[in-house]
Amino acid sequence: MPDYRAIEEKIQQALGASRRPVAIAFLEEPPAGMEKFEGSEPSSCSYWRLAAAGRAFYTVAADHGNCPVGAYTHNTLTPERMPELEQTLGLMSGIGYLRMEEIPGVFHLERAPQIVAYAPLGDMPVAPDAVLASGKPGRVMLLAEAATRSGAMSGLPLLGRPTCMAIPAALANGAVTSSGCIGNRVYTDIADDQLYVVLRGADLERVAAEIDTICAANDTLTQYHQQRRRTLSTV
Repeated sequence: MPDYRAIEEKIQQALGASRRPVAIAFLEEPPAGMEKFEGSEPSSCSYWRLAAAGRAFYTVAADHGNCPVGAYTHNTLTPERMPELEQTLGLMSGIGYLRMEEIPGVFHLERAPQIVAYAPLGDMPVAPDAVLASGKPGRVMLLAEAATRSGAMSGLPLLGRPTCMAIPAALANGAVTSSGCIGNRVYTDIADDQLYVVLRGADLERVAAEIDTICAANDTLTQYHQQRRRTLSTV
């Protein structure tokens, strides 16, 4: 298995982030030795906050039911809770947050997971399907460039609401960036100056292998452009 702790360190160094990258695995059975989440959270993305802070645990489909939008993107929405989704979408549409014609464009998992495991990347005991991390735009740029250099970047533009659709989007297309959404920012405490990047687990080693090259290249280009600015700027 890859050295996920070393990859985590590379990602955190590139992002200059204090939050740990979160590994997510969609499984049929609980990972050996991992504790089951006990309690309740208001959304699927709430588990990102817990894992980024150092917790490792697994959830079941029912744990993702409190947020109907998250349940939709995770394909765990039951028929009984469909009215909650319709009510939520009606509220969002009614206040001008979204248009109903946008809904078909929201990415969602093709298969409903039995188990969803969360952990800091370096502590994940199984191969993750996706890894998400956050950072300031100029730092997320570095990780996106490393993904592009490795051939793992998707062709999707910066994604918006809902933030949780970035996971199925990355699984289907490759690395994505997301501006986040207000619900996610409330539930995860991510700062207003932070964006997300989501990597496909299968691409992690390739992306990590390009981080040093991209960071060094950006350092060189910083000096290059600073010199050009001094030389070519006139008042």
